[in-house]
Amino acid sequence: MKANSLLTLLAIIFMVGCSSKPAIPVSDDQTLVMETSVLAAGISAEKPDISSDSGATVSRSQLYNEQSKPVIISYRFYWYDDKGLEIHPLEQPRTITIPAKSSVSVSSIASYPDARQVRLSLSL
Repeated sequence: MKANSLLTLLAIIFMVGCSSKPAIPVSDDQTLVMETSVLAAGISAEKPDISSDSGATVSRSQLYNEQSKPVIISYRFYWYDDKGLEIHPLEQPRTITIPAKSSVSVSSIASYPDARQVRLSLSL
């Protein structure tokens, strides 16, 4: 009798595990990733927002340079679907020069129409 109960329990656990939908959410605390060297260089940034522009999913962020000299920043947007899975192909890293005591806007258009989340990574 114990063997039947054990098999039934294992079958239920297996079915529950198979029926759950995997999701890796990108929390609001993880939408902007900045290396410490970026912060040390006097750069700050707004969290990227997501909007729709002529049917395309677009993300934008404003980058600020508090220094009295221009700073070159490398950045990359990572897009995720509604399950939190990274969308491929990944965008190539890009660079931008932020003029002294100024700000610039960076943006990305999702290559996948069902993109729902974004993360912006900044480095020097």
